[in-house]
Amino acid sequence: MDRNTTEFGLQIISLIVCIAASYLDGGLAAVFNVTGFGAIGDGIHDDTEAFSQAWEAACSNGGGSSSVIVPAGRTFLLSPVNFEGPCYSSNVHFQVLGKIVAPNETDAWKGCVSNSWLHFSDIPGLVLEGSGVIDGRGSPWWKNALHIHKCDGLQLRGLHHVNSPKSHISINKCNGVSISGLNILAPENSPNTDGIDVSESTHVLISDSIIQTGDDCVAINSGSSDIQMTNVSCGPGHGISVGSLGANGSYATVEQVNVTKCNFQGTQNGIRIKTWPGGSGYARNISFEDITLQDVENPIIIDQFYCKGEFKCEDKPSPSAVQVSHVTYQGVNGSSSSEKAIQLFCSESKGCTDIKMQQINITSAIPRAKTYAICKNAYGESSSTSPLVPCLTQLHDDVLGREASAVWV
Repeated sequence: MDRNTTEFGLQIISLIVCIAASYLDGGLAAVFNVTGFGAIGDGIHDDTEAFSQAWEAACSNGGGSSSVIVPAGRTFLLSPVNFEGPCYSSNVHFQVLGKIVAPNETDAWKGCVSNSWLHFSDIPGLVLEGSGVIDGRGSPWWKNALHIHKCDGLQLRGLHHVNSPKSHISINKCNGVSISGLNILAPENSPNTDGIDVSESTHVLISDSIIQTGDDCVAINSGSSDIQMTNVSCGPGHGISVGSLGANGSYATVEQVNVTKCNFQGTQNGIRIKTWPGGSGYARNISFEDITLQDVENPIIIDQFYCKGEFKCEDKPSPSAVQVSHVTYQGVNGSSSSEKAIQLFCSESKGCTDIKMQQINITSAIPRAKTYAICKNAYGESSSTSPLVPCLTQLHDDVLGREASAVWV
């Protein structure tokens, strides 16, 4: 098949997709293909202006729904760009079927003020989807590859996100969010490459996604509540984290987080809550259920002495801390690559209260080695838990717990 025939076939596919996308919410939607605004899609010429024009046309369309199409079979080079609302359209679909790549040259980042590459803001009902790829190309010149701000009713699905230098996707001040079917990939040794960061957002569902990064697969930050995660595959990476919270003495809150049916393979951490000494606020009503572990270094960890960089918080006792309470672990099974399967490091000033562990069985990935739990200022109860957690009250005779070691510090 020659090149012209191939390109013609891809154009037909894109046209079919455009026609299908025209029928949204039971009605006819206006379709704005970026190539119709001058986008070349050769991966060399900068198509930012064409994308901006297509967005303006879709956003200003007052006839109902609008759809911006990034067609298949092409690679579009974009400099940092803001897609802003509010829009006249009842909702806007942004369909990525081709590939979007970031520039490598430092000159392309002059004047970038949002610390992000692709920035969507103030667009209620935004749908960002497709089978295409968003490739940050590991550039060191921005903070977040894809930043979404104040987009209530956001739907983000089906996309491939690769090679962000830091956070791949940042969700901030969004309510009623659905994220599904994503594939996020970065090298295991790439620093700060979180998969999905959520902050100051409510009613968020993250499901059916694969995340392989050099940092947290998902991080839930302050101001977030009613966060649901299900069927997320994490690894490599630093696991799923609540926090970090309370940095620099700040007041931070997270509540109503439910992580279920998620699996971790070869991660540094599994399910983690991390808070800085000296902070205040709370992390409460958090549950982890039906969790599968394989060769995870720190499967379960609560760390109220979290520090990074040059800070040495463990050497500086603090009278305050973010209160961690009402945390449930149920049905957590698998293997640990270290002996320390469960670590509950809580502050003397607040402690961690109402911790519940049920049906926990974490064995060593090392033949004939045992696992153990470490406790400090943590209070609650456990049943059928291995390794035994010494600071939690055993509800009944625990056969599993007898087989493992425990340390109470």
